[in-house]
Amino acid sequence: METIPTELGILTCLMILAASLWIPYIVGVNKYEVSEIDPFVRPTPLEKFPAWVHRAHRAHLNLVEQALPFSVLVLILNAIDGFSALTYWAAIVFFWVRLLHAVGMISGMARFPLRPGLFLIGWACCLIMAYAVFAVQF
Repeated sequence: METIPTELGILTCLMILAASLWIPYIVGVNKYEVSEIDPFVRPTPLEKFPAWVHRAHRAHLNLVEQALPFSVLVLILNAIDGFSALTYWAAIVFFWVRLLHAVGMISGMARFPLRPGLFLIGWACCLIMAYAVFAVQF
């Protein structure tokens, strides 16, 4: 039985996180009833809810924004057999940074400059993966 590369294992965990990060937002919008708006006609504006509900929505969107390019790059690297020590560590860092970003954003504990710093580290991990794609070619 062949073991899957760490990068693909991390990608699997990342996709589980992305597929589950909607839960805090849904809990929030269902916990606080807003009577003047029918949410089945039009979603209730986020400013009608406590700040953590809005942050939960943004945490999910932020993860999806970075998870898509990261995922594609990992899959390209897998297809061209381009995994290395650099991609191994970039994948690990990316997952934990994205998890910290989500928890910090929803809780409100990750404020400036921590939260944007975490986002930038995730972006740097994407750039490292892109570099690895091109490095295999040369």
